[in-house]
Amino acid sequence: MYRTFSSQSLLLLRQIVNTNPVSFFHTVPSCFAAVKKTSAAGGVMGLGKGKKKGGKLGTMEKTELPVETDPEKLVNYVCGSNIYTTGEDIKLKEDSEYPEWLWSLNTGAPPRIQDLDPNSKQYWIRVRAAGMKRNNKLRSLRKF
Repeated sequence: MYRTFSSQSLLLLRQIVNTNPVSFFHTVPSCFAAVKKTSAAGGVMGLGKGKKKGGKLGTMEKTELPVETDPEKLVNYVCGSNIYTTGEDIKLKEDSEYPEWLWSLNTGAPPRIQDLDPNSKQYWIRVRAAGMKRNNKLRSLRKF
């Protein structure tokens, strides 16, 4: 690719350029260049595939959490609710001990924009989000 020059050849090249610079630039092939050696793996600082540093802590490994398979425990407890190393998960209560509004929550798909009231705040939040999605999609399709 590029040839590297030693300090002697660079001095000789500098003397030739200083004596007759016009004729030198018209006759020298473009394959001569001084290349600085770098420590990067790709040959150019910041480019190529170098070693990734893990930082102070090193690389973190994923830990596999155990999955509860006991059907008795799955029915009577909120599995995974205990974040501490000691203690146990929260025990479920009877349905009558929970408030009535809990059973009327919408757990399915959100209502369509056409089904919402145009005078509600929820309607305008959804319209704004749909407009932003549309603008982002159109912007991503532009070439420049």
